Amino acid sequence: MQRTKAPFRADQVGSFLRSEPLKEARARREKGEITPAQLKAVEDTEIEKLIKKQEDVGMQLVTDGEYRRAWWHFDFLEGLGGVEGYEAAQGIQFAGVQTKARGVKVTGKLHFKDHPFVEHFKFLKAHTKVTPKMTIPAPSVLHFRGGRKGISRDVYPNLDAFFDDLAQTYKDAVAAFYQAGCRYLQLDDTVWAYLCSQKELALAKQRGDDPTRLPEIYAQVINAAIKDRPSDMTITTHVCRGNFRSTWISEGGYEPVAEVLFGKIGYDGYFLEYDTERAGGFEPLRFVPKGSKQIVLGLVTSKSGTLEKKEDIKARITEATKFVALDQLCLSPQCGFASTEEGNVLTEDAEWAKMRMIVELSKEVWG
Repeated sequence: MQRTKAPFRADQVGSFLRSEPLKEARARREKGEITPAQLKAVEDTEIEKLIKKQEDVGMQLVTDGEYRRAWWHFDFLEGLGGVEGYEAAQGIQFAGVQTKARGVKVTGKLHFKDHPFVEHFKFLKAHTKVTPKMTIPAPSVLHFRGGRKGISRDVYPNLDAFFDDLAQTYKDAVAAFYQAGCRYLQLDDTVWAYLCSQKELALAKQRGDDPTRLPEIYAQVINAAIKDRPSDMTITTHVCRGNFRSTWISEGGYEPVAEVLFGKIGYDGYFLEYDTERAGGFEPLRFVPKGSKQIVLGLVTSKSGTLEKKEDIKARITEATKFVALDQLCLSPQCGFASTEEGNVLTEDAEWAKMRMIVELSKEVWG
């Protein structure tokens, strides 16, 4: 059956390709040719158009496409108390390409303060007839990217205090979004996929962390952050392998983290990338508890414009049902279409063809 509660049988990770008017306005703002208010006016107009497109293809939810952000994570993290953005020595290394040089570091005591993303959500909610969905980076992202080196030893000589404050900061964020009317919140998280990658584990050790302890630590932080959410609020996560200009970072199946990720964290749903062999097989899904948790299969790639064959997608859904009941499965793109403002290498027409197909498939598979 179709679902009336998030996540939906046809769902969407979050970001969409930035429209041409939006890209032009952001470029002009960087040059100082228009004011922040003028940029916001363009963002508002383009987001309203995007909302209508999502509704028109039959989505039960909409996002703002992350149109007001340059990055899927830094824009939110820099808005937290105690966090500072900075120009890094180099960008983040993807398969054959680097991002712009940017990073964040913890320089003060972590806390949630008035955050522009709450107002961004209110705008989204006010302009849609369906469920508005908000996406923010998971708390684990703030720690893993910089590790111990990215956290002031003067402020946090002991990392236990850092993780306690991180959990409380996100607990306050969840409460703020709920108060703003958010009932569908997603915590985007590259870390669980990185913990399945031997290369990323080695880099974590170089940063002074013990990666064998991180899954349990992150599980405790996330659970503390989301455990008091009201019963009518859905919180999901997207486990991302990296997404920049159609490239990726991590490779390896979910097996190393599956037991903790699915069995010990109180998420309502998991968006999992399954568009290539890099993600491994469906076997780790055997750790998903029977019941209400939903696995959103990312079987439709956002990294190229080639439209998958419906028969192939249906066959893979059937394959997944060997480990999870069909009633606990949904379908979405493997990732957002533009985790950074540069966007992936495909056209807007291809993007919307994929979204239409996902809606059609959801009706064919679940009725």
